[in-house]
Amino acid sequence: MTRKIVAILRGIRPDEAAAVGAALVEAGITMIEVPLNSPQPLASIEILARDLGDAALIGAGTVLTPQQVDDVSSAGGRLIVSPNCNTDVISRTLSLGLVSMPGVFTPTECFTAIEAGARAIKLFPAEIAGPAGLKAIKAVLPKDVGIYAVGGISAGNCAEWARAGAAGFGIGGALYKPGDDAPTVAARARDMVAAHDAAFEGIAGG
Repeated sequence: MTRKIVAILRGIRPDEAAAVGAALVEAGITMIEVPLNSPQPLASIEILARDLGDAALIGAGTVLTPQQVDDVSSAGGRLIVSPNCNTDVISRTLSLGLVSMPGVFTPTECFTAIEAGARAIKLFPAEIAGPAGLKAIKAVLPKDVGIYAVGGISAGNCAEWARAGAAGFGIGGALYKPGDDAPTVAARARDMVAAHDAAFEGIAGG
């Protein structure tokens, strides 16, 4: 099973990045973003890309400008996640051969992102839309576009989001909070992976 879980390491420091990243990958989470409003985010991205780039898709969140896309790319990042739908950011991301995941909340924003070339979009804040909102939006999207639920997702509720049509999840505080050590993150990651697998196996099994 290809797990579509993006670990959001908001607030992580460079000296924590290697151990926390390794714990996530060992648990089965292979997409990791460091939000750019974290301390020295590019240094953390560089460490993660150097140590784990062959095993995981490493990148940045809270990417707001094309220049920031360039900066993340220079640090070795390949995943560009944003809280908003900025077509200039999407275009720059795709021109560099990186993975774009812009933030959307309305059908209009979804189709703006899709028309700009995005094939993975981030419903944010998902807890406001709810699974019913995601299901309604999903019904009108092209089948090849995956929508990730981000905001308020945890091991305890991800099955409901999967049933509503989420392709995957972005997980922040339920995985990592500033100051958490690697063993703490590893335990949460294992729980999240088990919940993810059970949710999607349940759908596949009918």
